[in-house]
Amino acid sequence: MLLTITYTGINTSDLGYLLFKNPNRPQVFELNHGKAYVFYPEVSDERTTAALLLDINPIDLARGKEGATSGGLFEYVNDRPYVSSSFMSTAISKVYGTAMTGRADAYQALSDSSLDLSATITMLPCRGEQGKLNSVFEPLGYDVKYETFISDKNFPDWGDSKYVNLTISGKVRLRDLLKHIYVLIPVFDRHKHYWVGSDEVEKLLRLGEDWLPNHPEKTYITARYLNRRKSLVNIAFERLSETETDIISESEEKEKNKSLNEKRLDSVIAALKNSGAKKIIDLGCGEGRLIKQLVKDRQFTNVHRLRPSQQFDLRLW
Repeated sequence: MLLTITYTGINTSDLGYLLFKNPNRPQVFELNHGKAYVFYPEVSDERTTAALLLDINPIDLARGKEGATSGGLFEYVNDRPYVSSSFMSTAISKVYGTAMTGRADAYQALSDSSLDLSATITMLPCRGEQGKLNSVFEPLGYDVKYETFISDKNFPDWGDSKYVNLTISGKVRLRDLLKHIYVLIPVFDRHKHYWVGSDEVEKLLRLGEDWLPNHPEKTYITARYLNRRKSLVNIAFERLSETETDIISESEEKEKNKSLNEKRLDSVIAALKNSGAKKIIDLGCGEGRLIKQLVKDRQFTNVHRLRPSQQFDLRLW
């Protein structure tokens, strides 16, 4: 199973500092049922890709790890060594745990910034639920693409495979991308390798606190992440409802305390979005407050600011 994360832009080799993984040195990590490998298939100033490859031992899964008192987790015939499953989420937590917290030391400003990132998850279990890929990932700000397959080209009557190669891309913080993947892989993978207990409720609410309460698919995500265990799902929903109330109150308070200038900027941005504009020139941009807001919105693909002392050739626009 393979997860790749690609950063495009300027000085993209800095991805290594954000992940705390040197692009020039492949690394190996021991897992309970195999190994994880981190390496960089491509590194340049404009585009850098980090790969996380899992090598799961199928014998350990079936018989149990040597020296362990408990038995195996799965039958001998299973897909676990070959698909992006809950094992991948566990590996993300162990290998990229520091990156998930957002700590980046000397590169903290970059870690706190939204970057042009894409992630590809190979062989994600998703039987008959491809539409959910869009409804789950798109509200988080991602463009979603996935590749499907037939189960066996020699037996086309068997229909489509339940696995997809998923690619999501967007302008997001690296920590958020990792948290989204960590939570959502087990949502689509129904055969988790760990016991789903109350600690998973805490983990879900902690990693989803910034995005799950207002997500349109929060019911689906919560129920599937918690393996449809009714008691745990009910606890999570109660906590999410409390969080949602807090968010609404906080939002109302922020709106009430906004300055007249901030409200004016919000009105301008809303008018531009409603007009369908994609290219914007801010003539007399001042401190650039409007520009800073516009560049965060993916609708606007070409944004320029112009001070009175500058000249701009509209023929190049």
